[in-house]
Amino acid sequence: MAKTQKELAFLRDLYINTEWTRRFTDLIDKHVKLVGDENLLYINAGTGDHVTELREKLREEVSVFATCENEDLLMIARDKAEVLKADIEFSLMHFSEDAFDEVIADGTLMRPGTFLDFVNDAVRVAREGAKVAIILPTAGSFGEIFSLLWEVFFNESYGESGAEVEAMIASLPSVSLIEEIAVTAGLINVESHTAIEVFEFETGEEFISSTLVRDYLLPQWLDTLSEKEKEQVMEKLAQLIDTEEGKISFRFSVKATLLTGEKEYLN
Repeated sequence: MAKTQKELAFLRDLYINTEWTRRFTDLIDKHVKLVGDENLLYINAGTGDHVTELREKLREEVSVFATCENEDLLMIARDKAEVLKADIEFSLMHFSEDAFDEVIADGTLMRPGTFLDFVNDAVRVAREGAKVAIILPTAGSFGEIFSLLWEVFFNESYGESGAEVEAMIASLPSVSLIEEIAVTAGLINVESHTAIEVFEFETGEEFISSTLVRDYLLPQWLDTLSEKEKEQVMEKLAQLIDTEEGKISFRFSVKATLLTGEKEYLN
């Protein structure tokens, strides 16, 4: 049974922040030097863990704003910030153009195929000369899962078999494509940094039962199927993993990518 938005928000705070998001935000911590002349916007801050850490590194005079993807995430983020006395303005709002000195955008859980609008929006709210940093998984991620899903779709005659899996693969942008989009959107001095992150599970059941896979990844990839079909695919996927891997743990890799640049001056 699909979980409610509120349940997913708590699961994200308890598990996804550390098991998934941290692998991407480490790239920001390693490669992005925050200046924070006046203000900073963090897009898709989730339950606020990383933006709270960044707040501690900035001068008190710097105003920090953060958007959350829904009201349940917003409630958790605000409560945590209040407890930690972190001066961050969390909201659901869409900000106006040319408003921020620095913009960080978390696209690690965005729906497939939405990266174009996501990049454009991150650049839109940045001022001329502002630094922009975007994190997201890119092409080459999840190959081990997609290979097994193709086999399940084929064996069980779901949809057009390989066509659905090919669409999943195509929904992940390449690093070069993201760079091209960033330049078109108005960024200069564009750079990218990548890290191959490996996720390991002892059994097929452990894999499909994990919050990351069952509640976040698979629902996006299988959204054209009915709830009953989704459960059947997950069951067959777990069986196939155990059959093919035997006593060896199952691993899949993700190409975690950080894209950085500066918004071009128009005059």
